[in-house]
Amino acid sequence: MNEIATSIDSYLAAYCEPDKASRAEVVRRVWVQDGRLIDPPLAAQGHEQIIGQADQLLSQFPGHRFRRSSGVDTHHGWSRYGWQLCDATGQVALEGCDFSRVDDSGRLEQVVGFFGPLPAHESA
Repeated sequence: MNEIATSIDSYLAAYCEPDKASRAEVVRRVWVQDGRLIDPPLAAQGHEQIIGQADQLLSQFPGHRFRRSSGVDTHHGWSRYGWQLCDATGQVALEGCDFSRVDDSGRLEQVVGFFGPLPAHESA
């Protein structure tokens, strides 16, 4: 479990790392080569596309950082956890949850993100 949380925390920290070389090094370390990152507005597959998706996020939210806002719940190679995207003062700009799958070594294979809280239950 700690290895999975470490991979998730490293990925979240790297995603907003302003130094592209540092960000790329972490992505290559914690993601499998053909990993998939799927968020509501975008999808990426492979290290270069994941790094490029981070470039897009940084252009929209300069100076922001991700932090995990919950524990990591894990079973059968899948995990879920909450996250927040915060500005330099700690103000939350965006929050949501991710569902991720890891390989046997704890490297990320797939992350599917959802933004915001769960929607209200629709009435029957």
